[in-house]
Amino acid sequence: MMTHGPFHRGGSRKPMGEINVVPFIDVMLVLLVIFMITAPMLTQGVQVDLPQVTSEPIEDMEDREPIVISVDREGQYYISLGDEETPVSLDDIADKVIIILDRRPDTPVMVRGDRNVSYGQVVTLMSTLQVAGVANVGLISEPPAGDSRES
Repeated sequence: MMTHGPFHRGGSRKPMGEINVVPFIDVMLVLLVIFMITAPMLTQGVQVDLPQVTSEPIEDMEDREPIVISVDREGQYYISLGDEETPVSLDDIADKVIIILDRRPDTPVMVRGDRNVSYGQVVTLMSTLQVAGVANVGLISEPPAGDSRES
């Protein structure tokens, strides 16, 4: 009897009726690891939790004075800790915030932006704060004109 390579159907061997899935699982696990590593690198931007509707005031800040960074209508930046508000350039904001957070790491950081300032300037400010090591940035807003809540 003449054999015809790997497709020879001789009587001595039965055809294999199962598929070996171990190599498939290995490939899928490698792909999963690759996607888990690369997915965080693909997202860019500043993480902000925006309120869906009007928000409640922050209650637990009695003992900690927040750092408030403001952007006015002309795009000028101001930093204030307590009652003093100082004009500052975007390049100096990160240095000043790092100095304050080194002394008091639990100090909250808040951003107050004029409604007419460009969105890009606020995002640039928040990105600068993120580079300075600020994990959470709060956004200061005013309640709507018809809101009946008392402060």
